[in-house]
Amino acid sequence: MLTLIAEILVALLIVIGSTFALIGSFGLIKLPDLATRLHGPTKATTLGVGAVLIASMIYFTVLEGDFSFHELVITLFLFLTAPLTANFIAKAYLHRHIRHDDLPSTNREEGWATYDPPGEEGPLAPTQNPVTEPPARTPAGGA
Repeated sequence: MLTLIAEILVALLIVIGSTFALIGSFGLIKLPDLATRLHGPTKATTLGVGAVLIASMIYFTVLEGDFSFHELVITLFLFLTAPLTANFIAKAYLHRHIRHDDLPSTNREEGWATYDPPGEEGPLAPTQNPVTEPPARTPAGGA
């Protein structure tokens, strides 16, 4: 009876994971720009691959009698790195395509974290265009 439940659970997780991966891949192809394309691979595909890896863990543990630690490590690595990678890609997109002046106000003393670190003047002056004008650099060793 336990093997039948495990087989059904493994099959269900594989179908769910494959569906999420397909939807994520379709979103990556069809969405118009980078900012919206990030959602496909970072959310849907991460859940898809995670579900398939969990199905593999269940299969080898219950049906084969051999626990595989590799799938757990891969799943944890995937769930930790995919959001961080998407965050860095989104920040790079902001710096390349959005001017500092075009951002909405935060209604706080601090500005946008990616443009103005809290408590500092920030790397960009409000009139500086981040797309065409790089921030002024001070020489190493003092100004």
